[in-house]
Amino acid sequence: MARINPRQLAQSLQRDLAPIYVITGDEPLLVQECCDAIRDAARKRGFNERELLHGENNFDWGQLLSAAGSLSLFADKKLIELRLPGGKPGDKGSKALQEFALTAGEDTLLMLVLPKLDRSQLNSKWIKTLEANGVLIQIWPVDASEMPRWIHQRLRAAGLDAEPEAIQILAERVEGNLLAASQEIEKLKLLAQDSVITAETMNNAVASSARYDVFGLIDKALAADAAGAVKTLQGLRAEGVEAPVVLWAIARELRSLLETQQKLDEGQPINRLVRIQKRQPLVQAACQRLRPRQLESLLLRARAVDNAIKGGREMDPWAGLLELTLNLSGKRSI
Repeated sequence: MARINPRQLAQSLQRDLAPIYVITGDEPLLVQECCDAIRDAARKRGFNERELLHGENNFDWGQLLSAAGSLSLFADKKLIELRLPGGKPGDKGSKALQEFALTAGEDTLLMLVLPKLDRSQLNSKWIKTLEANGVLIQIWPVDASEMPRWIHQRLRAAGLDAEPEAIQILAERVEGNLLAASQEIEKLKLLAQDSVITAETMNNAVASSARYDVFGLIDKALAADAAGAVKTLQGLRAEGVEAPVVLWAIARELRSLLETQQKLDEGQPINRLVRIQKRQPLVQAACQRLRPRQLESLLLRARAVDNAIKGGREMDPWAGLLELTLNLSGKRSI
């Protein structure tokens, strides 16, 4: 049917409700907002039953087709939410998803949540079949140059406005973390004396944020300061920082280290790969300490933590974050 971005979703949902929605991306806030919008639109159209499936290793793909064929006595329509953190369903999953796409009735709606897919995955037969019968929503990261505009739009949506300098202060503070930016804007709604946020107000609000910030955690871990990193992690938890914010920062750093390491091995200089000079020795040391296989293993563990945050029972999310922090700091346990 269509391939859209998150900004186009609301208008698309007003026009019609597709039988399949595929959401792919690594920005937790935007993924969550897209899921919420689809759930709300489905509920308004009578999809009162919801079944959540996690497509982890050894997942029985018969559950998907079984879920599509069974409705409770109290619901006429069902929303099936399938989370596939690995992004690859395998042969059995591919066949099951294609069968669902070709046979889905009007009383079932599938919402498939995936991490960011590369070009080959987007061109795979199962994705093409789902896209042909539904809507594919691609979520792209908001880069540093776009962050001030994104923050300004969010402020306006919250009934606020801000001086350009104030917006820049917040953009620098959150360093690309959309969840953190959204939380700061919610706080500003409470703190603002009028609808226009000044640079002074923003500075004061930002300064009163948690003493233990996620970026401090990352820098300590990169510096192999395991004790300091763990103390920061404990401080983040004590001050009420949400686990998805911490996981986002750790997973982003792991992906960045893996990409940087590959380019360093190709002979590219560190100053071209890491723009902030003071971080260059930290990143270079971490790349020497953590080899690609370890980083890939940690990324798999990060997906397991993400599943735990979303309701999985195999671990406590904060225990998983502690394990990731220690490994990133050089204390190997995986």
